[in-house]
Amino acid sequence: MNIILMGLPGAGKGTQSEHISTDYPVIHISTGDIFRNAIKNETPLGVEAKKYTDNGNLVPDEITNGLVKERLNQQDVQDSGFMLDGYPRTLDQAKALDENLKALDSKIDHVIYIDVDPEVLKERLSGRIVCAKCGATYHKVFNPPKIDGVCDVCGSTEFVQREDDKPEKVGHRIQLQLDTTRPILEHYEQLGLLTRINGEQPIENVYREIRNILGE
Repeated sequence: MNIILMGLPGAGKGTQSEHISTDYPVIHISTGDIFRNAIKNETPLGVEAKKYTDNGNLVPDEITNGLVKERLNQQDVQDSGFMLDGYPRTLDQAKALDENLKALDSKIDHVIYIDVDPEVLKERLSGRIVCAKCGATYHKVFNPPKIDGVCDVCGSTEFVQREDDKPEKVGHRIQLQLDTTRPILEHYEQLGLLTRINGEQPIENVYREIRNILGE
């Protein structure tokens, strides 16, 4: 089973991807992980990607698409299927993914979009905090640590707020992603692969709908 999980920042994509990875034997693939592994292993595309990331620049689509294709062709993904998280980010990437999967004699089974009103996302993101030690994500109101001020995962007491989660930057960030996401959703809708889920309901309800789509 091959899945693309999509949603604007703060929609709850990270939480739902963790649930899916626990309950389904798919390989969770994020472009961030792909970049880090390729750069660490000094693959040809990894070396090219490093030239951009070292200077704080976006990696061109051609390199990103090539790295994703390499990952999709690896044996664990071939055996278990994948869940793409954070890719595709543009319509051109979506079309390249279609071609790459066709070349690998594979296909996408489900595209799930967690749909949340932008105004709700602004409230969610501006309250989001991250454990400075392990990167676990919380929300001051909606998803605080079980013990106030203590990370559930590693026990650290140091939390930070991402620069782009600060209120003055959240609205701009959401609008940019909304503009780039809309054509991708239209693309998958035309292919009959897209299912939208109301992401404003409780987390467990969102996941119940995802399970209904993927099958128990």
